[in-house]
Amino acid sequence: MADRKGMTEDNYEPLIYDPQYILMVNQLKKYFPIKSGMVSRVVGQVKAVDGVTFNLKRGTTMGLVGESGCGKTTTGRTILRLSGEKTGGQVLFNGKEVYDLTSKEMRDLRTKMQIIFQDPFSSLSPRLPVGEIIGEAVREHNLVPKAEFDDYIDQVMDNCGLQPFHKARYPHEFSGGQRQRICIARALALNPEFIVCDEPVSALDVSIQAQIINLLKKLQEKYKITYLFISHDLSVVEHISDTVGVMYLGNLVEYGETADIFKNPLHPYTQALFSAIPIPDPKAKMNRIVLEGSIPSPANPPSGCKFHTRCAHCTERCRQEAPVQREIEPGHYVVCHLYDK
Repeated sequence: MADRKGMTEDNYEPLIYDPQYILMVNQLKKYFPIKSGMVSRVVGQVKAVDGVTFNLKRGTTMGLVGESGCGKTTTGRTILRLSGEKTGGQVLFNGKEVYDLTSKEMRDLRTKMQIIFQDPFSSLSPRLPVGEIIGEAVREHNLVPKAEFDDYIDQVMDNCGLQPFHKARYPHEFSGGQRQRICIARALALNPEFIVCDEPVSALDVSIQAQIINLLKKLQEKYKITYLFISHDLSVVEHISDTVGVMYLGNLVEYGETADIFKNPLHPYTQALFSAIPIPDPKAKMNRIVLEGSIPSPANPPSGCKFHTRCAHCTERCRQEAPVQREIEPGHYVVCHLYDK
């Protein structure tokens, strides 16, 4: 891989494009500099994303879960090239390295890669009516003729459960669920192939969450859209996802089919995370695994396995040597020394 400003060379095997995957991520890294002093000298780095690898099949949904601050959102934004230059790794979208594209090529690609932000209110301009919010990018990219513009926006809004008379209203006139529908309509209006859903239902109450999740699934079936669904709500992830990745301190510690991950979590962190899922039975006893200590700082992560400071199965090898990703069963990967053969 050619040297680029702000990037470092890593020792990894370059990806070979496989057409069944719309997105291929290989050892992706994104570090943020820590600056100090009057001259803003760089004194350290926050390793927000530190070697994430996964592949995402077309028309499927991958759930990305983990504690707050583990790097889920930064992973999504880095894949979309919304956080400046990456620090290392590869991001192939339809076989093309996203970070090798020119400004014009990237502009064209923006219509195929979209994001639904976590807070629907702050991500919508309070000065624009809903029709303009949804149609702004459509007009900018000349996706439809001027004569068909209004009908096209009406159709997109109808697909997302919004009425034509909503076009003249402003975001503050809507409920939280309606605002999230506006955000979905804005992303859908560009006819994307891939959407990063950054905790799209976390700010909504349970009944509205179900409506938005069902809407996303209906749109996926109709338009064959691929989702990267970032969330900390494991019940929602289990319902909507085909595959699941579990992140801890910038690393993907476990990845596999949803049924395999939930039925047989392998990594100690995944086991602790899933043990906190509430059981809808007052008589059922929960075997909760309580992790001791707090999450280490991504600016100064522990040596070896990053989870060893909170792991009950920690050995001396865990403190010294970082584990590598291993396929334990078909399609089920884990990063842990417990499964070394």
